[in-house]
Amino acid sequence: CTEEDAALIREKALAAEISVSDLMRRAALNRKIKTPTDKKLMAALLQLGGLQKHLFNQMQDSMTTDLSKQFSDVLVAIRNAVNAIDLSQTRIK
Repeated sequence: CTEEDAALIREKALAAEISVSDLMRRAALNRKIKTPTDKKLMAALLQLGGLQKHLFNQMQDSMTTDLSKQFSDVLVAIRNAVNAIDLSQTRIK
């Protein structure tokens, strides 16, 4: 391993807030390397989805077809964003 390779490995471990050995283990086992930003964004999106669902349930009595469609579209967009984050997790190349 060259010094440049070692520096890159240390940078990746630092960015993911894990140890170099944990990074190497995950890379060797072809596991996802999740960054703290991804985890925080995922948590925020899941929270927004929960709030959206709560609002939908609270408004059932006055729900119109158009409003129901808007709620559904937002929930689908949130779910797609969560799935996109999960599917695009960094893998060591």
